[in-house]
Amino acid sequence: MNSSGVTSGPILDAMDRDGFVILDAVLDGDEVARLRTELADAFHRPGAAVIQRQGAVVGARNVLQLIPEVAEIWRRDRLLAALREILGGRLGLVRALFFDKPPQQSWALPWHKDLTISVRDNRLPSAELRHPTVKAGVPHVEASRSVLEAMVTARVHLDDVTDQNGPVTVIPGSHRTGKSMDIDPGSARRILCRQGDVLLIRPLVAHNSLNSLPGNQDHRRILHLEFAAHRALPDGFEWHDFVGL
Repeated sequence: MNSSGVTSGPILDAMDRDGFVILDAVLDGDEVARLRTELADAFHRPGAAVIQRQGAVVGARNVLQLIPEVAEIWRRDRLLAALREILGGRLGLVRALFFDKPPQQSWALPWHKDLTISVRDNRLPSAELRHPTVKAGVPHVEASRSVLEAMVTARVHLDDVTDQNGPVTVIPGSHRTGKSMDIDPGSARRILCRQGDVLLIRPLVAHNSLNSLPGNQDHRRILHLEFAAHRALPDGFEWHDFVGL
């Protein structure tokens, strides 16, 4: 059992060592197809916080508000058991995003770590939660290392991810250096998955996102779900959303 009261096991051991682990076949083909359809339909609703490139949806924010059913996906037995092993029994879903790399509309991101969280009010004074921003109408702040170390992201793959359609690349173990970006790209590992697989990854793992290769005809759709171990945040801050057990 670690200092937060979470019982150690193979998934937690891998998360502590590498900062990520892949759960295969969490969703079956019918579930993936249904989710892709629901998301595509929702993106046409008025007020949907979608990000478009030349008419193609490449991302979306505020997905919990758009499709409340998303809050149930993580309750699959294997995924929930893994989340509990990593974060304990008081965890909650705190943000949901969507990313796609449509054919002919790819994009890339440089090496980075995920530092921002969504909150109800980002105007409170704090030494731990700083640099307020607003994204699609939702207040955000840069979180402290201690907050980020008590979080994990589940990247639900809605397509096969190959070398062709812009996989994520990670630096194993880079979460152990906190927010520092002093990394060795030579140790990078590409994350290749099948649709229905889930990548569990710490926000402090350094990662980038590669462009799809020329001629690629496959989407690379990801439902990005962020979880926190505790409802409480420092200095009176509150999560913008917290969907607990």
